Amino acid sequence: MAEDAAAPDADVLDDLFAVIESRREERPEGSYTAALFDHQKGENAVLEKLGEETTEVILAAKDGDDDALVAESADLVYHLLVLLAAHGRTLDDLRAELDSR
Repeated sequence: MAEDAAAPDADVLDDLFAVIESRREERPEGSYTAALFDHQKGENAVLEKLGEETTEVILAAKDGDDDALVAESADLVYHLLVLLAAHGRTLDDLRAELDSR
C-alpha cells in the first residue's frame, strides 16, 4: 500500500453488516439488499449469488487476476453476510466460531 493511501476502515464489516440488518428490518423500496430478504426471491436468490460469486473468486484466482480476486471476494463476503443475517446470525457469531478454531 502506498504511504499516502488511506488505510481501510477496520470496522468496514461491522458497518456493512449494520446496513444489511437495517435493510432486512426496514425493507426500503429499490434496495437490492432488501430484495434479497423478500420471500418471493428469498434464500434461493442469496444462495445462487453465493454460488456465482464463489465461482468468480475461484476463476479470478486461477487466472491470476488479483484485482478481480479482491472484487469478487468482496461480493462473496457481502452475500455471505446477507445469508447470516437472513438466518438471524451475527458477525459476533462468526467471530466466536473463528476464535474457537
